[in-house]
Amino acid sequence: MPELPLAPSMPDSNAAACCGPECCPPDSAAAPAAESLAITVREKYGAAAQRVMNRPPDAAVKTDCCGPVNSCCGAAAFDGTVDPITANLYMRGETDALPEAAVLASLGCGNPAALAELRDGEVVLDLGSGGGIDVLLSARRVGARGKAYGLDMTDEMLELARRNAKDAGVTNVEFLRGRIEEIPLPSNSVDVIISNCVINLSGDKRRVIAEAFRVLKPGGRFAVSDVVVQGELPADVKRSMELWIGCVAGALQDTEFTSLLADAGFESATVEMTRIYEIEDARTFLANTGLDVDRVAAEVAGRVGAAFVRAAKPRAQ
Repeated sequence: MPELPLAPSMPDSNAAACCGPECCPPDSAAAPAAESLAITVREKYGAAAQRVMNRPPDAAVKTDCCGPVNSCCGAAAFDGTVDPITANLYMRGETDALPEAAVLASLGCGNPAALAELRDGEVVLDLGSGGGIDVLLSARRVGARGKAYGLDMTDEMLELARRNAKDAGVTNVEFLRGRIEEIPLPSNSVDVIISNCVINLSGDKRRVIAEAFRVLKPGGRFAVSDVVVQGELPADVKRSMELWIGCVAGALQDTEFTSLLADAGFESATVEMTRIYEIEDARTFLANTGLDVDRVAAEVAGRVGAAFVRAAKPRAQ
């Protein structure tokens, strides 16, 4: 599989997103807020990667029947407790051939590599690839004729992902440094875009979806797992930065997601709920947020869940 050139106009991934008169209203507060959120996300997930990399080789791993449950998406994950968002995502045996560090650093809420129906020879891009688990699983599915890219803005996660790919002996992968709002790949270069509980972390989801549309080939597929809201979240939940980092407060409503996809030019957008978080789940991911746990859990339960979001770029452009 030939290497794809990086987009020549790509700004440095540490630079603030464009917010001049040519692309944002002059008085827009969206860019500073998005930049602040990006810094917080980078710090939290960088620390999570460091914990995995610094873990003693003989340290015990808390597991369930399908693998480790000490992962890093929800707020509870940062204090080492079981997170209802990230537990039990991969089928028995699916991750057996992967390095333990790739599984320990799994940050997702679904299994997009399995649901995306990847085919031999395809080029797949994982937005927010973290420790690389979904990139490595995708690389296996697209085979030697295909390629799997991972995109992440966190240096520690990129270091961990590259180490995991080397340890797994997987060669048809490449990890790129950058933001999902500014994908460093050419237009019309990717067959499938996947993502696992990452788009909700962006402060500019419209731009993320527009970039996904740009880099997909005509007929390409958008196939992501994410946390989705059905209805409206309480205002204090949406304001909580810790819950935003935990994949809840930044989640789109299901109808918002499909509307954004349609606005970008995608067709056949659907949202399929794969897991609904009930009241005990809500109490877990609301822990240590400073909110009234019982009150907010009662309002959130049954209205937030993991979903698989599909759409397609039209073949005729």
